[in-house]
Amino acid sequence: MVSANGILAFTHSTQINMTQQSPATARPVKKINRRIYLSVFSIIVIALLPLTMSAAGFLHTQAQDIVDEHGNKIMLRGVGLGNWLLPEGYMWKFGGAGDRPRKIEKIVSDLAGPEYARHFWTEYRKNYITENDIRRIAELGYNSVRPALNARLFLTEGDNPVYVDEGFEILDNLIKWSKRYGIYVILDMHGAPGGQTGQNIDDSVTDQPELFMDKKYQDRLLNLWVKIASRYKDEPAVAGYDLLNEPLPERTGAAPKYKQQLEPLYHRLTEAVRTVDQKHMIIVEGADWANDWSVFSKPFDDNMVYQFHYYCWGQPVVLKSIQQYLNYQKRFNAPVWVGETGEANDAIYWGTTEYFEASNIGWSFWPWKKMDAYNGPYSIQPPKNWKAVRAYTDGDAKPSMDVAQKTFDELLQNIQLQNCTFRTDVVNAMFRQIPGKVAAKNYGQQGLNKSYSVKDPTKHSQYYRTAEPVPIIADGTERQNPAQVVQLGAGEWTAYTINCKTPNDSYETIVRAKADGAAAGAQLIIDDLSCDVNISTNAWSEINLGTHTLASGQHRLRWLVKRGTVQLDWLEFRLKQKSQLSAQVGAVPK
Repeated sequence: MVSANGILAFTHSTQINMTQQSPATARPVKKINRRIYLSVFSIIVIALLPLTMSAAGFLHTQAQDIVDEHGNKIMLRGVGLGNWLLPEGYMWKFGGAGDRPRKIEKIVSDLAGPEYARHFWTEYRKNYITENDIRRIAELGYNSVRPALNARLFLTEGDNPVYVDEGFEILDNLIKWSKRYGIYVILDMHGAPGGQTGQNIDDSVTDQPELFMDKKYQDRLLNLWVKIASRYKDEPAVAGYDLLNEPLPERTGAAPKYKQQLEPLYHRLTEAVRTVDQKHMIIVEGADWANDWSVFSKPFDDNMVYQFHYYCWGQPVVLKSIQQYLNYQKRFNAPVWVGETGEANDAIYWGTTEYFEASNIGWSFWPWKKMDAYNGPYSIQPPKNWKAVRAYTDGDAKPSMDVAQKTFDELLQNIQLQNCTFRTDVVNAMFRQIPGKVAAKNYGQQGLNKSYSVKDPTKHSQYYRTAEPVPIIADGTERQNPAQVVQLGAGEWTAYTINCKTPNDSYETIVRAKADGAAAGAQLIIDDLSCDVNISTNAWSEINLGTHTLASGQHRLRWLVKRGTVQLDWLEFRLKQKSQLSAQVGAVPK
């Protein structure tokens, strides 16, 4: 039933009592001229962004921070532009015959003909990332992009390589758009000459890391970086040069065989770049998918960033410790950055980005868009006959040339941003924004008596955050990947931070909780507003705590158990009504 104050009251199992009313914070805004004001304001902001970036100057390192030329700290929060200049088979849903760029190119040519294939790839690179993408990236709150570069777009292969205009022209456009919208660009050498991994992700020919097997490839890489640096040395929208992506995996035997070459190669590349460009940051990754930093002895340049990659793919899922990288951060007194993270779910995105930022580490989500995906910002709709093309990459019959060409034509339309599906929840999770769900296990990162209070702080959780004492337990019967919930006793609490991007929207507030054993009680405190909840059932219930209007900015939540033992799965804020002002401010293209 609904009580007189508009709050849904649960009889029998749950009773909710609002003990304080939230004061109204919104000032009345006259409707007249609001649209004109917002439109003019938006135009002015967009027009000033390039001037602002130029005024801020080049990014550089300052001890463990990345700062602009005025000393303002910049926390890089961005997205990886994967699958654009270096297509990856898994983002096309392809089988083993199409796991890397050169094999995907062969498939398109085999199915649709060489002449069509040349046209297709020109249009693909023109449409996959456009100015609309960069504008949207900025609108969502990101401040950087990391395009994955394939050396073949800049430098031909063979005995007498020559430079290719197309790759540089694409980068010129990307940097121009990025400057227009206040976005920094990190140039990522994802596929180096010869290949730095010997895997599909670097477009390897032989499945060997030939970059480390033949000096001619290192010479080509050096000359390519000098060419890039010469072209962009005066461009402040470029944040830095990511010299090699994920070199030398351990599992193939490449790391133990060649990793002693990695830091000397970074030295050589950096010295060459510095002959033409003394301004941009140099970014280096460890061996074994960027994460083995034993290859690093000490910083060899005064403008260096160290990068690792972070994916939570274990079962049951664990928020993996980054302490080893924090140790290097302190030892080298240099910035640390997560160049790739993602490929999981909203709860992981919320937990990881909060973990990084609490440790003074920026991040780049991988990737911005891919095909038929629920776990990235944008999803590309597969063309109607995509299953037939995909089956061919697994060894099935070849579709007709007419079917293939029409299918690839449809793909060229589908990859354009306006035809993709936007996943609001994914982006909100990265920025810890509402509307959205806050998993109970993603309590804050500030430690005892700030982000949590438990009776025995010497214990360690069995699940998820295994170095911390808040009890996270498995719920359910699934052995490999059980649901993970927080269990607290009387007097214990966890705290959370949420962000509201738009002003004075109304949210329906819901918690999923249950008592463990006898009847229990808890309290959710939103800033200075308290909601008392009585729970008399040990079955999971979604408990509606009513509607709250929240100002834009940051809000603190605290879940406090008053009596008994309570298990909490999540807290959710569902958008119920947008304020008139935020409805207009937040109106952005699909």
